[in-house]
Amino acid sequence: MSQNQASNPADAKPTTVVSRIAALIPGILLCIAVAGISALLERAELGVFEHPYVEALVMAILLGMALRSFWKPAPRWQAGIAFSAKQLLEVAVMLLGASISFAAIAASGVALLASIAAVVVIALCVSFGLSRMLGLSTRLSILIACGNSICGNSAIAAVAPIIGANNDEIASSISFTAILGVMMVLGLPLLIPLLQLSATQYGILAGLTVYAVPQVLAATVPAGLVSTQIGTLVKLMRVLMLGPVVVGLSLVASRWQTGAKKSNVGFFRLVPWFILGFLALATLRSLEIVPGTVVGPVTKITSFLTVVSMAALGLGVDVKVLANVGGRVTAAVTLSLMLLLGISIALVHWFK
Repeated sequence: MSQNQASNPADAKPTTVVSRIAALIPGILLCIAVAGISALLERAELGVFEHPYVEALVMAILLGMALRSFWKPAPRWQAGIAFSAKQLLEVAVMLLGASISFAAIAASGVALLASIAAVVVIALCVSFGLSRMLGLSTRLSILIACGNSICGNSAIAAVAPIIGANNDEIASSISFTAILGVMMVLGLPLLIPLLQLSATQYGILAGLTVYAVPQVLAATVPAGLVSTQIGTLVKLMRVLMLGPVVVGLSLVASRWQTGAKKSNVGFFRLVPWFILGFLALATLRSLEIVPGTVVGPVTKITSFLTVVSMAALGLGVDVKVLANVGGRVTAAVTLSLMLLLGISIALVHWFK
């Protein structure tokens, strides 16, 4: 073999990394373009109405969904869109920790912590009961209950191997998550004037009802920094309930493991890297290692990444998926979400 033909292992890794980065660029640029148009439309609203009735964040979702409804992005766009919808939004959540002090958690009091745990437990039980009443299997009912009550797809992904769920059950349980997640991000802010919610109350409501931590950020940014901080803290407390739920299910999992391959769920599957980063930055901020002067620029970066990610989220939503979802699963997921929303609204009115 000649010297030119010989492969150099040291060169293979950089080439692979460069090729992966290059594959992300088209989709990321597309998301940035949609986000840029959304920002311009928001600025136009400010010029005409002196108030952005539709925030750039919401506009990005709507534009992305509109574009996706008549144009399905080719594979060359998909990697960048997926990266923007997930990793960029996770980075935004992590950076949000730099603006939060643990003093806010201490100030929330035992009552709020106990209320969050109670809402999760009640939602789990009633959602499971509704799913079973509608004739769904035990495993599918558990997945729907955990996804609805704790943290959407992340909870489903963590619980599925514990109870031995098959691919059909997993696909059925997460089929509505993307669409309902977007609907919550778009619709929840409308409840602020309707229910006359304060920034604190709305933050609690968003933290209790929105599926994923990044989506809480998207749903609360239009309401201001206070709502974003409180919503994220409440949501993180809600996510922490996943640990006890997984432990409890693992103790009784054998009855659902018929013919399924058992799997252990590692620590980093239960606690994603961006939540650990969020907690680390919040700790540094609480210790004043992160100075207050950094909070402003970090907040702006977080807002920018969120709008780009919302554009990607819109581009990834195929409303036609509704036609492929069974009626009983649709009813179970929708009723469970409405139940969770009702319980949460009652709770936030108690926290005046």
